[in-house]
Amino acid sequence: MAKPDMRELEAELGYRFGQGLWLAEAMTHPSYRAEHGRVERDNQRLEFLGDAVLQLIATDFLFRRYPDLEEGPLTRLRSLITSEPALARFAAHLGLGRFLLLGKGERHSGGEERASNLADAFEALLGALYLDGGLPAATAVLDRAVTAIMPDPLQALAAENPKGRLQELTQERQGAAPVYEVLAVTGPEHEPQFEVAVKLEGETVAVARAGNRRLAEKEAARLALERLAAAAAGGESG
Repeated sequence: MAKPDMRELEAELGYRFGQGLWLAEAMTHPSYRAEHGRVERDNQRLEFLGDAVLQLIATDFLFRRYPDLEEGPLTRLRSLITSEPALARFAAHLGLGRFLLLGKGERHSGGEERASNLADAFEALLGALYLDGGLPAATAVLDRAVTAIMPDPLQALAAENPKGRLQELTQERQGAAPVYEVLAVTGPEHEPQFEVAVKLEGETVAVARAGNRRLAEKEAARLALERLAAAAAGGESG
């Protein structure tokens, strides 16, 4: 199989490497190095560096994006956008899978779409960008990826953990935590349906149904967040 043309990846990144070897190394999976004795390095060292670069530029990105958020929510947001699933999505958006140099076995087993490979490659890419162009080069690529895949990280965090977001929001606004109440459990024993209400200061805000209590509470919290946001928007427009 012919090696991919890294100039295409540079075009996708909007960045031209001064030292193209950094980019080639970032796209070299350990399985490829193991099968090619002349290849001296794979992307593991750059992944190590890129992880540190990622933490810094993600922190800076969120610090500037959300000037009113406290440390706790900022930390959770950083965990979200630096998680393996998020990094894999960023990598897929850039098409990194088709530029990865993989061993035959790894490629035949779907390695170019494997989340762990994509996430590692994205971190290695950030490391390569940092070495070649400094923090601005790495920051530009992360900012573009986050903006494309996760335009509003705060909303994405709420979708990931609506119960946590609802609790933060209600404590900020009302000084009270939401209360979840099981209204009914219906259906056969092997396939129950839980109906759960979420209440704020004794008033029901939303009701949801799901196959277990945890999912019903999560859905109720999501609906409550939507209704609180709609109410806030209505108040602002009024």
